[in-house]
Amino acid sequence: MSMHQFANMPITTQSRMQQIDTLANYPMGTKTDSFRLLKKTFKSGEPMKTKMICFIAFISYTFYLTAGDIYVSPYGNDKAAGTRQSPLQTLEQAIKQAREWRRLQSPETTGGINILLEEGIYPQYKSLFIRPEDSGTTDSPTRITTVPNAHVVLSGGVPVTGWKQGCEDTRIPEILRNKIWVAEAPRMGNRILETRQMWVNGAKAQRAAQFPDGVMERMIDFNPEEETITIPTPQTAGLNAASQVEMIVHQRWAIAILRVKEMITEGANTIVRFHDPESRLEFAHPWPQPVIDGEKGNSSFCLVNALELLDQPGEWYQDYPSGRIYYYPRPHEDMTKAQVIIPALETLLTISGTLERPVRNIRFQNISFEHTSWMRPSYQGHVTLQGGFHLLDAYKLPIPGLPEKAELENQAWIGRPEAAIQIKCGSHIDFDHCKFQHLAATGVDYERAVSNSVIENCLFTDIGGTALLVGTFPDEGFETHVPYTPFHEQELCTGITIRNNLIEEVTNEDWGGVGIGTGYVKNIHIVHNEVCHVNYSGICVGWGWTLLESGMSGNRIEANYVHHFARRLYDAGGLYTLSNQPGSVMRNNRIEHLIDAPYATNDRAFYIYFDEATDGYTVENNWCPSERFDSNRPGPHNVWKKNGPQVDESIRQKAGRVAVGGVSQPRIIIKTK
Repeated sequence: MSMHQFANMPITTQSRMQQIDTLANYPMGTKTDSFRLLKKTFKSGEPMKTKMICFIAFISYTFYLTAGDIYVSPYGNDKAAGTRQSPLQTLEQAIKQAREWRRLQSPETTGGINILLEEGIYPQYKSLFIRPEDSGTTDSPTRITTVPNAHVVLSGGVPVTGWKQGCEDTRIPEILRNKIWVAEAPRMGNRILETRQMWVNGAKAQRAAQFPDGVMERMIDFNPEEETITIPTPQTAGLNAASQVEMIVHQRWAIAILRVKEMITEGANTIVRFHDPESRLEFAHPWPQPVIDGEKGNSSFCLVNALELLDQPGEWYQDYPSGRIYYYPRPHEDMTKAQVIIPALETLLTISGTLERPVRNIRFQNISFEHTSWMRPSYQGHVTLQGGFHLLDAYKLPIPGLPEKAELENQAWIGRPEAAIQIKCGSHIDFDHCKFQHLAATGVDYERAVSNSVIENCLFTDIGGTALLVGTFPDEGFETHVPYTPFHEQELCTGITIRNNLIEEVTNEDWGGVGIGTGYVKNIHIVHNEVCHVNYSGICVGWGWTLLESGMSGNRIEANYVHHFARRLYDAGGLYTLSNQPGSVMRNNRIEHLIDAPYATNDRAFYIYFDEATDGYTVENNWCPSERFDSNRPGPHNVWKKNGPQVDESIRQKAGRVAVGGVSQPRIIIKTK
């Protein structure tokens, strides 16, 4: 229904209140309509209370109407005016037009700028870049949203078309060749597009693997001196000659992805060597390494990414250097009609300011961000320390000790994971009712110096790494065990609220990622979220393994619902913390369904886990089915009060997502794998 129709509805108290609500939320009316509505209300027999409410709504709405509107449509034209009748085609051009309005101090900036996207998919061929010149103000924010009821997708993907059934490649067993479909990879510019991800009709396909998804095999030996891993000889013929094989290694609370250099079969055993730089990193760094003769057996592995391994429905393989893509369809998929997408971008959106000139007052609403890639393991492998942070260098110290930590027996320098949305140096950078899905690494990353921002009512699903990452994790030249005290206090992310989000089925490529992960942060509020079906920990706050002061303080983890976690890795916590965080609280959370990870080498997983040097927390009224907690060398200032199954049922029921606009947030259906 249009605003004009709303303004001319017959007068009833119920319809008037509906009109008032519409005026408060509808971005596309006219001042004439709003004046007509006000006039009719005061001429009617409405009670004075209703008239006054309408008057207040009118004042608010007519102020909102002064905002400048820029319309965008997939079928528009970037040389158009950007009006409803003549929309632009790209969000990039709309942001540029808004930037020009602000530069020229045009009257359209009064009350804010609304960039309104019409229904459709908006392919992105480069990362959308928002800079300080795009900033709004408190009185004139920039809102990037949809027209009412539109479904809008910003996609970094491109379609794969021209599928043909059957192939004659001898690397595939003859009995399967007619079941395989083949297509040429699309080109981006003058290059064949390489990918590690593919979605068929919205479902992520699995790279060709030695075993079904979730199944691994125990290794026989891990030899740091020779830089080899010994495994049971694979049953797949021809695998020794495959040139693109990778090994996924399960190592306690993290994984490694190692590109195979050589496989030497010696009867029932096969010795595997790997390419550098990952080979040196994997065998030099002590934490975490695979375990041999653990309490529950040796660490596990799985081989992936060879055409010889393409033997199950839902698996795929991209050949190199031809780029040709092979796919074994699932039973219900018709490849003559299927929509197949591979990603072309690692980052969809970059919001980047400086300490001197941050980006301010940008709000995204009702947008879906989809289809990003993660390619670094194909070129460098992937050996991680924790939380998906890959190692740049790491090794054991022959003589332990740093000035900041006398007992430290290893050093490590880390790199930050790639992310679909990257935000640096900003304030009031908000996301509301957005969807983040089909993303290969981190979903959203508030990297550093971001303050007073809110991400709420969003859905994160089908994400390869961590769903939402916040704060400094000292990387590159800053040794990661040295306490981080920023030169400028504003380097810390502070005052960020993470509220009422559903985070599910994430960490599906780097299992060591988490649902919500924060590093060195201050006054972070993580409240009323549901985090579930993750492979390691649910919500993690803190970094550094230190009792020393670092600026972390005042963090709040409250009324969240965390369940079905630690599905594949261990040394995990539903709620997990590190280091000294004075004045922080963890209360009224619900944590349950801790999974017995099938390839763990011990039972170290907990509902609440205070890892090394956690201090400064008050922990109270957290419900979980048993008091399965642990603390690793904690500080002296933690206070524990009434946690476990004895917590009141009302607290348990109130944890998790809450109603928005009078509509309850549904519990998700429990999934079994």
